[in-house]
Amino acid sequence: MRSDSDITERADLELLLRRFYAAAFADPLIGPRFAGLDLAAHLPHITDFWAGSLLRNAEYRRNLFAPHTALPLTAEHYGRWVQLWSAAVDGLFAGPNAERAKAQAQRIAVAMIRRTTGEDPAAGGPGGFVPVSALLLRTG
Repeated sequence: MRSDSDITERADLELLLRRFYAAAFADPLIGPRFAGLDLAAHLPHITDFWAGSLLRNAEYRRNLFAPHTALPLTAEHYGRWVQLWSAAVDGLFAGPNAERAKAQAQRIAVAMIRRTTGEDPAAGGPGGFVPVSALLLRTG
């Protein structure tokens, strides 16, 4: 069901986020971590974040790290989050904003891992997550 259209409006992001969270809730690794999430309350805020990041048409005025620090997430969890996010993006969209959404997810995961665990994922530590950019650098 892949579309050849890019992410261009808030409705695209809402569709993407619903697809992603459906997969995240069902995933055996990270699904239990999302069990208490009130998606109806969370969706407008996370849509604001992605709209600001990708479309430059919304302002996200919350602390991105705060909701995640309360969750016991490891590098492995963030790695799975990136996989599910990228699959959701690729399943729905193609274009510069879609590519930027995947790259931004990588950057967020690395920042979250560093901030919440102190681990450096680019170093390929024991946590189970190495960003694609680091892999590309290692093979080049």
